[in-house]
Amino acid sequence: MHVLLMNVVTGEKIENLKKVYGSGETEVKALDGVSFQVEEGEFIAIIGPSGSGKSTLLHSIAGLEKPTSGKVYFYDKDIYKMNKKELTILRRQKIGIIYQFYNLIPTLNVEENIILPMELDRKKIDTKKLDEIIKFLGLEKRKKHLPNELSGGQQQKVAIGRALMINPTIILADEPTGNLDSKSSEEIMQVLKKANKDYKQTIIMITHNLEIAKLADRIIKIEDGKII
Repeated sequence: MHVLLMNVVTGEKIENLKKVYGSGETEVKALDGVSFQVEEGEFIAIIGPSGSGKSTLLHSIAGLEKPTSGKVYFYDKDIYKMNKKELTILRRQKIGIIYQFYNLIPTLNVEENIILPMELDRKKIDTKKLDEIIKFLGLEKRKKHLPNELSGGQQQKVAIGRALMINPTIILADEPTGNLDSKSSEEIMQVLKKANKDYKQTIIMITHNLEIAKLADRIIKIEDGKII
């Protein structure tokens, strides 16, 4: 039983992913045989209540949490056979992750936060692309602002820009609207939809909000670690 993330040309495929915490009477099956396929350029929403296993699933795909059984392949490589450095490089260069609480560096401005992954990899900054992303996000007048000078929605836009800057194979969004009001949530979803359309960006998003999930191409419902 394994998780298979196939080459992006043919999409991603997740098969029989299992994650168990504890043992005996305290055993909890966070994931219990989850399988689904993602087509290139698809926008998928995974929806479920708290404790359903959706965050564990996303973290396993991202290489952040090793499954109890199975494997995760990315470009035909088992990511859990990579060493820590290789896995870190994979996440930096191929997987864009967007978090509920933005995870911006408070002492860096908008531009600096967006290019941070490039600087960590010591890559040359494509200033034309940076300007394009800032314009795409509607943050032209905010690019020198620090995170505490931005609204929650604007901070999440910066987090999306940081993910897009690395040209990721896939973006994994963990409750990207969970910390926002309804107006900001709608704006963020429109940005994600536009990134999906304009950049042909493959996106897997988890949420507990059905109305938010309806904006994706496809909804996968998970409960008690199983797709229902």
